[in-house]
Amino acid sequence: MTVDARAAARRPIHWAVGGALVVATALVPGAESAAAEQTSEVSLRYACPFPSGPEDVDVVVSAVLPTSARTGEEIRPDQVAVEVSLPPTALARFADLDAATLSAVARLTVRNTVGDRYADASWQDLTAPPTALPQPGEGDGEGEGELTLTATGDVPTVSFGSPGRATLAPAALALSLSSLTEAGEPTTPPGLDVACAPVPGQEAELAAIMVRGGTDPTAPAPRPGESAPAPDPTPTRPAEGLPPTAREKIDALTEERLEGLEDDPGSCPIEIPPEWVMTTAETYAAGYANAAKLDGAAALGPAFMKVVLNKRYINDSCASTVDVSSEVNFDYEGRRQLPPTKATFLSYGFMPTTATMTLEQVGPPAAIHTHTVTNTPTYPEETTVTAQLVMRLSDVEVNGVPLDVGPDCRTERPFEQVLKGYGQSYPPAGYLVAYGGTLTGYAHIPPFEGCGATEDLDPIFTSAISSPGKKADNYTKMTQAPLCVATNPEGPDCPPRKPKPER
Repeated sequence: MTVDARAAARRPIHWAVGGALVVATALVPGAESAAAEQTSEVSLRYACPFPSGPEDVDVVVSAVLPTSARTGEEIRPDQVAVEVSLPPTALARFADLDAATLSAVARLTVRNTVGDRYADASWQDLTAPPTALPQPGEGDGEGEGELTLTATGDVPTVSFGSPGRATLAPAALALSLSSLTEAGEPTTPPGLDVACAPVPGQEAELAAIMVRGGTDPTAPAPRPGESAPAPDPTPTRPAEGLPPTAREKIDALTEERLEGLEDDPGSCPIEIPPEWVMTTAETYAAGYANAAKLDGAAALGPAFMKVVLNKRYINDSCASTVDVSSEVNFDYEGRRQLPPTKATFLSYGFMPTTATMTLEQVGPPAAIHTHTVTNTPTYPEETTVTAQLVMRLSDVEVNGVPLDVGPDCRTERPFEQVLKGYGQSYPPAGYLVAYGGTLTGYAHIPPFEGCGATEDLDPIFTSAISSPGKKADNYTKMTQAPLCVATNPEGPDCPPRKPKPER
């Protein structure tokens, strides 16, 4: 498309680019979608009365939800999953019945809240397929003898009638467990119904959705006391990073403005939005990632990224917020991946292990969401970057001896990397998408598969690299260079520079 550089220059810089989607793993280095979705997950402990006695059960609830919606808009949670980990004592009953597999139907109560109003929804008929019961001695560590059932399915939609910060929080959980023998016949008795309640004192929020009024203005919001769009920031580099409380400040300012609109709903005039400009940019990112199990860090990048800016732009003058979604793809020799990286660690604390790792980007383009609050002169903003990656290992040597891992040694499934950055526009400080800066986050590395040409090496790499349980324990710190934007090819940031990573 043709972009008017003069028109683009008149608009405030609230581009979302988050150019650092790299995650750590043990051997070598390791965005919100264009539709502004979020993948949400919460881990909770439930008290469940089994025949063997009361048991505390670990439950992980996850779903894909929008980050924002309009009042009255129908919201449908997608990719809903309820993962229940049953301890060995809770499974003893089924072993006594000579059961070979166990399945479940879960019914989860979810409390939907906005302001001081709430309503409970029932996520029913979430089904977990038959899963083989563990045999004595199976498993390792604290998960030995444990059985995990993952229930999935469609759930009802929800809509909120009032603007504000809406939350979804899991509450009561009912499980209908069914057991089958080795021959596929129901056991006697065939099943068990269990009603569980969350253990008190936990933070149960699954997701937060910003609910706004029925209008959808997308014009750049004026700064306080002005009727015209805000001027661009002066072309100076951001100052030092903002304190860790930046996110809380952004949330508080958003809440304050929304509460004020409830008290005086007529204070927000309807605006006719102008056409918004979508353009492209390029940048590099580099950094370091901790390898949690190996107590070390690996250098990442520099990774080259192609960015599409402003895929979606919502300037809500009623809520005094600007939300921008953009897309980014890694590019290494024409492939969607980071450059292969070689690193050496002391595996298990004593054995030098060297490997080449390649991080491949999978699925849709990595997506970035920037949320800016415009009812304060500094324009504070939070940027969230989310990507799906697969890790491949090759050229492995242990204590100097080559280890043939084969051509397809990789994580058994893609993993999600989420990085966040905080900044402000006036004066520029912290992380800003146009000027770059530092983003940080954690990732959960799944087990490995396909490793070993002549023997199964999956357990070795899983033991040495993968995160335990559900913990996202690999910390990443990335530095993004300023954007080289297509509308300003002669600017000081073109061609894009490779940044100096920060530890």
